[in-house]
Amino acid sequence: MSHTEGLHKGMVIRHEGQLFTVLDYQQIQKGKQKPTVHVKLRSVSTGHTGERTLDELGKIEEVPTEMREMQYIYADRSDRVFMDTESYEQFPLGEDVVGNGIHFLVEQELYRCLTIDGQLVSLQIPDVVVLEVLDTAPVQHAGGATNVHKEARLASGIEIQVPLFIKTGDKIRVRTDNREYVGKEH
Repeated sequence: MSHTEGLHKGMVIRHEGQLFTVLDYQQIQKGKQKPTVHVKLRSVSTGHTGERTLDELGKIEEVPTEMREMQYIYADRSDRVFMDTESYEQFPLGEDVVGNGIHFLVEQELYRCLTIDGQLVSLQIPDVVVLEVLDTAPVQHAGGATNVHKEARLASGIEIQVPLFIKTGDKIRVRTDNREYVGKEH
């Protein structure tokens, strides 16, 4: 493989018997030395990230993957269980692999999931999710102030700051990267 030929973000590769997702890569050249390609990887099984050079990786073997839509059905100890909506087969996914996405899972909702050799290995959490407000203080008026917020507990279990006009039972949009209120769902 010459330099970065065939390498792309999001691809899954096998290295030393383990599966890794390519998060990023960049070619670095120091002086007159030959260029080195640094590849940022995330372990499919543990979620840990690390960096290797292309030379350290050796021959790149891309592993075929498939994106499937699956429904989140329930939590089972440290696993989250998803169901293939076509075959009704159930797949557990560990909390360590779900990562921060665990705070945004809603039972019965559909998620895009990555499978390898028929096994669920990761899921895509949307940038913005709609969650129901389970508990918050009564609607208040801030006398014209627009940046006053209050605490709200959402259906997924997290607590965030919301505007004063939000009430229990409202459905709101929340950014998954920073847990910020985006707007009210109508």
